[in-house]
Amino acid sequence: MALDLITGPDGLDRCGWVGDDVEYRRYHDEEWGRPLHGDRALFEKLSLEGFQAGLSWITILRKRPRFREVFAGFEPVRVAAFGADEIAALMADAGIIRNRAKIEATISNARLLLGFSDGEFDELMWSFAPEADRPRPATLADVPPVTAESEAMSKALRRRGFRFVGPTTMYALMQSSGMVDDHVVGCHRALALDDTKPHNGEVRTERMSDGRRIR
Repeated sequence: MALDLITGPDGLDRCGWVGDDVEYRRYHDEEWGRPLHGDRALFEKLSLEGFQAGLSWITILRKRPRFREVFAGFEPVRVAAFGADEIAALMADAGIIRNRAKIEATISNARLLLGFSDGEFDELMWSFAPEADRPRPATLADVPPVTAESEAMSKALRRRGFRFVGPTTMYALMQSSGMVDDHVVGCHRALALDDTKPHNGEVRTERMSDGRRIR
């Protein structure tokens, strides 16, 4: 079982899931939990989280450069145009996860995005982010694998035809794209983020029946 906090060679305390992996430390410090916006960026995140299902995230992280190369930078218009030849090439590429169902889902999801107006996918995804005053987890055991918001996001995407968007996968997306902040108490990133939060007044957010925030 992972420690809740681990001290790196630089003397900084980090969430215990980082372990002693250099790339994980960089990802934890520079990406995980930081707000990510943009239709293309969130499509990439959706796709990579889908490929991660059943695997460790560090496996995807190490293969991410190759994923970006063979999936045309995850530009939805370009991925949506992939056909049988591209699928065959992807299935032969040892630099990525060669799972036909996940490859075909990525292409199918890209085609669905062509029906969205600019910024609409970003708005949809972020509409499921919980309130900003959500309590910080004290330990890794306090970090949930799924939440009501990730279940609502999953249902909304499935209704639109998206694939590999289960509630657990969507919660991982919410964590990594900064929709939720699950850095545990004592992590140096948690300390830095908490220093920037207002401490007076309570933020309340109304929600629609499907769990989305009303802006």
